[in-house]
Amino acid sequence: MSEKKKYQAHKAPKGVPDYVPPASAGFVRVRDTFVQQARNAGFEHIELPVFEETELFARGVGESTDVVTKEMYTFEDRGGRSVSLRPEGTAGVMRAVIEHHLDRGQLPAKLYYSGPFFRYERPQAGRYRQLQQVGVEAIGVDDPDLDAEVIALADRSYRALGLSGFRLELTSLGDSTCRPQYREKLQNFLFNLPLDEETRRRAEINPLRVLDDKRPEVREMVAEAPLMLDHLSAESREHFETVTGLLDDMGVQYQINPRLVRGLDYYTKTCFEFVHDGLGAQSGIGGGGRYDGLLAQLGGQDLSGIGYGLGVDRTVLALEAEGIDLSAPRVEVYGVALGGEAKRVMARLINDLRAAGVPADMAYGDRGLKGAMKGADRAGARIALVLGDQELEAGTVAVKNLAEHSQREVALDAVVAEVTGEK
Repeated sequence: MSEKKKYQAHKAPKGVPDYVPPASAGFVRVRDTFVQQARNAGFEHIELPVFEETELFARGVGESTDVVTKEMYTFEDRGGRSVSLRPEGTAGVMRAVIEHHLDRGQLPAKLYYSGPFFRYERPQAGRYRQLQQVGVEAIGVDDPDLDAEVIALADRSYRALGLSGFRLELTSLGDSTCRPQYREKLQNFLFNLPLDEETRRRAEINPLRVLDDKRPEVREMVAEAPLMLDHLSAESREHFETVTGLLDDMGVQYQINPRLVRGLDYYTKTCFEFVHDGLGAQSGIGGGGRYDGLLAQLGGQDLSGIGYGLGVDRTVLALEAEGIDLSAPRVEVYGVALGGEAKRVMARLINDLRAAGVPADMAYGDRGLKGAMKGADRAGARIALVLGDQELEAGTVAVKNLAEHSQREVALDAVVAEVTGEK
């Protein structure tokens, strides 16, 4: 008989992180904290498709961005349509708002989303090809108070996790009345530089993209480039000063960074980024800004909006860099049953506890008391229920408080009430 063929174990695709227990508890806590903070601010959930028509991202994100030109996972479906895995969330939200007429209801429409996004980047620490984000969008009102609310919400989301070693960078990218003049000034400056062909082409489409170039030689060349913050219209300047004043009132600390350019084309006026230096080169942990004109560009009403995307993956890394422990107990109660009849009774008890809202599990297999109690420790349980022949005969369960190293006997029909604190 021929030897069975041995297959090499599969691994996750390159650049795609796995989150497995116990470390996955930290991932869940970061994501759920971001979501809860958004809910607390009145944002409602929107569930987005993982892929959309490629044209949506080309129009909505910007044809000059690296995201569209280099990083999207694009393919042709069986119907011959070009579709792309979503590289970011805002364009998809705008499409859904238009399609479902949310822009014709109560404004601002305040929406949040969470999940994976996909970019074909060179994998490194903090830069993944499948990245996890929680984002919010507030659509329909051009009000600096809304800008300040969204920025403060992002700041509060990080602080709710205990994160402190980050900074908020802030700028204004102007509006339609001052951007054209600034664009011309910036292009005149850039076209006098010895730019390579690809960078010059980028400068022709959107010159702000060149200021976002990370190559040291390009950074050096654009060090004296004119800055948008010095060429704002009176309206944009008043908007920005109102935002910063409100943030001051809220106690949200920030730094003005006139060279801040986000990696997406749709931003106008307020633009911001949260940076954590404990992450090395990939220091951005989240950011966003206002995007006046995007909804109309995608076929909707001419309404403004502001939003952000907070990186779950990078926030987990930032928390680890600060030594913040996000581990959590798997269950509160762990059942240990010795013998077949005891296991049947314990299974019912555990089921009753779960029905009462108590996280509970039990030992399976034929492990002895010592091995089963190790399972209780690994589960992080606060209480262990021990049931053997002696307890069965007495109609009781031994309730062990593992933190206090105490034990008491409780009647079988009173265990749920005892654990939940009911009288």
